Amino acid sequence: MTDESQDQNDELAGVATDADAIEQESSSLDLIVNINSPSACERHVTVTVSRADIDRYFDDAFSDLVPTASVPGFRVGRAPRKIVENRFKKEVTDQVKGNLLMDCLEKIGEDKHFAAISEPEIDLEAVEVPDTGPMTFEFDIEVRPEFEMPKWKGLKLNRPIRDFTDEDVDEQLEQMLTRYGQLVPTKEAAKPGDYVTLNIKSSHDGSTVEEDEEVVARIRPVLSFVDSDLEGFDNLMDGVNAGDKRVAKVTLSDDAPNEEFAGKELDVDFEVLEVKRLKLPELDEDFLQELGNFDSEEALREAIQQNLQRQLEYTQQQKAREQITGLLVESANWELPPGLLKRQSARELERAVMELRRSGFSEAEIRARENQLRQNSAASTATALKEHFILERIAEDEGIDAEEGDFEKEIFLMSMQSGESPRRVRAQLEKRGLMDVLRNQIVERKVLELVQGEAKFMDEPYNPEKTDTEAIHMAAGGAGDIPEALEIKASADGTSGE
Repeated sequence: MTDESQDQNDELAGVATDADAIEQESSSLDLIVNINSPSACERHVTVTVSRADIDRYFDDAFSDLVPTASVPGFRVGRAPRKIVENRFKKEVTDQVKGNLLMDCLEKIGEDKHFAAISEPEIDLEAVEVPDTGPMTFEFDIEVRPEFEMPKWKGLKLNRPIRDFTDEDVDEQLEQMLTRYGQLVPTKEAAKPGDYVTLNIKSSHDGSTVEEDEEVVARIRPVLSFVDSDLEGFDNLMDGVNAGDKRVAKVTLSDDAPNEEFAGKELDVDFEVLEVKRLKLPELDEDFLQELGNFDSEEALREAIQQNLQRQLEYTQQQKAREQITGLLVESANWELPPGLLKRQSARELERAVMELRRSGFSEAEIRARENQLRQNSAASTATALKEHFILERIAEDEGIDAEEGDFEKEIFLMSMQSGESPRRVRAQLEKRGLMDVLRNQIVERKVLELVQGEAKFMDEPYNPEKTDTEAIHMAAGGAGDIPEALEIKASADGTSGE
């Protein structure tokens, strides 16, 4: 290339750069933004757009339209601008309104007036582009509350610890084998640990509220419905045979999906259709391969030990999470809007279930905790949101984010627990739009690991909770609007016959 050609290219590049600068300068908006705060998490925003900006958007829109406008009596692109403006005024006005709203919201976001946690609520029909003077529009939006961050470095945290024994591994192994066992009918009377097939009917003042048929449940001390718990389920079912009937009462939680019966007592009728016992598989070579290509029982036990360690790490992080949030008791007493809590309850349920699944808990344990969250939806969601706000602030301050390798690790751990392939697990997450939930989970865990890395620990013994709850996906008070949590495995407890 000659020096002259290079100079010409440099000159052209300079002209292009100047043009880009002019375009960027002209695209900036001169906005007046007024923000009111009805509550800690709500903002009412009033935006005023200058007349100069409105005219500029109209000028750009018509400049783009004139060369291609089709007007009767003129060849395409040959109609005078004034005629094009009169003929297409309505269409262009709608286009300008849409572009202005989009660009205004983008600029407000860039200016960081607040940290939005939802989409703005705008009544588009109420927004008008005036013929003269500025344009004004309003919207409501939910935001992350502002608060003073506590000193989180060097915290003194209680940390559960445990050296897992052979007995712990034996108990976990038995729980694992139940997922692959066979339910065998028996004519003997039922006893705790057996399974019963039930027709269940709930009623209030003699009127049927909800029914479910052929529900398979293991006889444990507590039967957990979506909206209530039945204590003493093991005593209720002890000694029953096929054909027997039992009656109990449950009190629905205040967060029951069917608000009509929230907090009320219902009668629950059980009809026993069948009693079954669980036959566990033998740990032979074929079964060890089916479980996970294990070469020996010892290799399986080592994997179980690692799984127990993951559950311990989960408990440690939950404990740390609670203590960190507890530091903000004074500044975190925000009133969260009921609408926000209701919308976020399903997302929090998804996050909690994914966290449990990657930590190696069984499907039975996950269902029990899932029902517990549903029964205390408002309180658990409010707590989780406050925790998220705090952890997200730390993540921003420390430049913490999720990377592709983090997603792959999480999905792999979830697939190990569920028995599905990582590719299938990822496909389900993407299909349901849950990758952002997974991202939050990853970021929050990284923050907790950072906090723990800076903390001083006071160790305390960790005693794993015994599984004494059998959870079923039935709301005694009626389904109402029950958000579905992530289901990766089709069977209810992994046992055949359920």
